[in-house]
Amino acid sequence: MPRENPYRPFNPNSAQMDLMPEISGNEINGLGETEVRNPAVVYWAKNPEEIPHGKMQSWFYTVDPGLPEFAAERNKRQAILDQDLPKVVGQTAYYPEAQWQKKLEKFVQDNDCEKIGVTELDPSWLFEGERTEFRHVIIAAVHHDYERISKAPNPIAGAEVMVQYTRAASVAKKIAAWLHQEGWEAEPVTGPMASRLAMIPAAIQAGFGELGKHGSLINPEFGSSFRLSAVLTNAPLPLDEPQTHGVDDFCSSCKICEDACPPFAITADKQLVRGIEKWYVDFDRCLPFFNEHQGCAICIAECPWSRPGVGLNLAKKLARKSLKTNDQ
Repeated sequence: MPRENPYRPFNPNSAQMDLMPEISGNEINGLGETEVRNPAVVYWAKNPEEIPHGKMQSWFYTVDPGLPEFAAERNKRQAILDQDLPKVVGQTAYYPEAQWQKKLEKFVQDNDCEKIGVTELDPSWLFEGERTEFRHVIIAAVHHDYERISKAPNPIAGAEVMVQYTRAASVAKKIAAWLHQEGWEAEPVTGPMASRLAMIPAAIQAGFGELGKHGSLINPEFGSSFRLSAVLTNAPLPLDEPQTHGVDDFCSSCKICEDACPPFAITADKQLVRGIEKWYVDFDRCLPFFNEHQGCAICIAECPWSRPGVGLNLAKKLARKSLKTNDQ
């Protein structure tokens, strides 16, 4: 039996549900499919009219959270996205790996983001119909303020998500502008809108963490409480490696996000999605609650890894446990 939940039972708004398309979002996502394929845009389309759930996406924009901060952040982020990048100038730069790394880390030191990494682009991460000549993906992470995100699904948490998406957009544009100054073409990719590629698989390969039961990344330092942006480029940057911290086994026995999810969208077992067995959140159950609360974030806030200071200790404990098991 799930624990008592203050947001259950959840009865979706009938006006919203009238906009639900006949095709399931889970079907679009490839739930149950045995063959590997590129992801399709199921939500956050730049043009909502182009996707089956576009009417629900448009309905999301009509929900008034009652906080002026939402409109202010939306306008601030749009202003960043509308800024033109400087032209590629000068001689194409080549540096030793250590120097490239130092230049990347400066974006962390300057508080533009909290983590940065690089991986080789896997074409399977691109959304259907997308093509690119870029070979590398730079991933940046921006960390939520825990006091604000912990209020989820209160609008304060939703506003915090928007603040961090603004930061994510800003750092992606700054990184791309820097690479242009170094003589390298670069393309920023920012959320929440779906554009070129799915960023979570790229972030996993860049060493940002592991996929959690709630469908979000888990990083020992930040838990699940962070947002991503990316930059595509061919600059010869040093590549990072995937990291494991025992998250997968932990999620297998943890039920906190399952119990916390009002519409029961998080399941106990992994599922087959586009030919890969992984943790998966039921899109059709999640979306109505998400829409009515201008973004939910309950699972992110409730995840034990997200609590300040907890994740790093958990990772150390799980590492010791794994080492002890391997020694037996």
